[in-house]
Amino acid sequence: MSELTQDRIPDPGRISAVESADGITGDAPPAAPKGKRPQHTGILLVVLGAVFMALLDATVVNVATPTMRTDLDTTGSALQLIVSGYTISYAALLITGARLGARHGFRTVFLTGLATFTLASLGCGLAPTAGALIAARVVQGLGAGLMVPQIYSLIQLTFEGPARARALSLYATVIAVAVVVGQVAGGLLVSADLFGTGWRPAFLINVPVGLALLVAAVRLLPVGTPRSAKGLDLPGLVTLTAALLLLVIPLVLGHEQHWPLWMTLCLAAAAPMFGVFVLVERRVARRGGAPLVPGRVLRSPDLVCGAAALFFGMAGYAGFLFSFSQHLQSGLGESATRAGLAFAPLALGVATGSLTWQKLPARWHLPMIAAASALAAAGYLGIGCTLRAGGQGGLVLPALQLLWGLGLGYTTSPLLTLALSRIDPADASDASGVLTTVPQLAQVVGVAAYGSIFLALADRPGTAGAAAPSAVASAQALYATALPVAAGTLLGALAILPLLRKRR
Repeated sequence: MSELTQDRIPDPGRISAVESADGITGDAPPAAPKGKRPQHTGILLVVLGAVFMALLDATVVNVATPTMRTDLDTTGSALQLIVSGYTISYAALLITGARLGARHGFRTVFLTGLATFTLASLGCGLAPTAGALIAARVVQGLGAGLMVPQIYSLIQLTFEGPARARALSLYATVIAVAVVVGQVAGGLLVSADLFGTGWRPAFLINVPVGLALLVAAVRLLPVGTPRSAKGLDLPGLVTLTAALLLLVIPLVLGHEQHWPLWMTLCLAAAAPMFGVFVLVERRVARRGGAPLVPGRVLRSPDLVCGAAALFFGMAGYAGFLFSFSQHLQSGLGESATRAGLAFAPLALGVATGSLTWQKLPARWHLPMIAAASALAAAGYLGIGCTLRAGGQGGLVLPALQLLWGLGLGYTTSPLLTLALSRIDPADASDASGVLTTVPQLAQVVGVAAYGSIFLALADRPGTAGAAAPSAVASAQALYATALPVAAGTLLGALAILPLLRKRR
């Protein structure tokens, strides 16, 4: 029997004790009756299937945008909103989604989010216009924002010890692999042109999968009693959402719109708005309310350092993945399917690292994260140098992608475990909201920042009226992008240093 089924559910009495002390609780799974074991493996499959579907949809649309543009006769800005509308609404709701789970029950909110996501996927697949598709994508992101934060909490409250670490490793593997698989799946579905539907199956495939997950979730997820009476902190929600929108909208639209003044002003106002959010949260706490992000969660060095390292790692990963995919399709002329399949060594490396890091002694884990960040940085630089002349890279390219994947696998999974390792189960929902928001923002920032470098140097491939870049120009743009990506990844290693010093 696997360790996932051998581990026990946390004692409900322990959760209640935390509730009385802190006023915050989780939706604790009930204890299994004697003679029966909870279906831990089934629970894990359901929640990982849901997050895989949610993250897959964040990337599967990328390779479908050229077909969408022709079919819907839309503009480049509308395409940007089709891609980014999902991520914006997703990132904005994550922390509040975690709070709703603690207040109304993780199972209830998970099912609500999954149902919303599935219904919105149907709307995306049937959308007659670009405007309808953008609206459906926003609703789809809201569904994901309700669903995904519950997964951390369900894992935290269902698994303990080695089983929890393994579950979080699997979760991290799904996060990284879903992005790569999204590239492949999008290419295959669009190229297949099932029944002449073009890009639509990229969304419609979620409908049967989502319905199957809903049926399984209703049967398998534990029914718990909501134990949190915390309010939703509407002032915090409004100011945080405003800060996120001021940051995200210019980043995702600025390059294509040639950075008009209003976008520059929005980006400049993002930092002060985050400062306003901090002040609002402190005021809520002083008045005895329940701030959206409790100060004690952010005072955890493991969470802060782990989240910082995760941000730099995921930003580099998403930004370079986007640029590399553009180079393969626009620079080298590969089909969407071939370009997606080219990332198989990366997926293999990520999966290998995510599933094997726990076999190393615990005292090696922090140095391992720093070393793996350097390994990923070497992979970025190696790929950039190998392809700089405009060639295909030969057998060296898959080897470098494997190196990149191993570096990512040996950082992302342990970082997720590290960041939550000392969080009280009662704070699982708030911590999970923070930690789930970080990779999403990192991906938006990474694609916008690093992707803008690539697109600017490669003569903006894929925009209206622009000629396709030459293989050499595109390759040199990829090399130029690899330099800051590698530097940013190394900053992630530096974020771990305070914990290394502390634990010597």
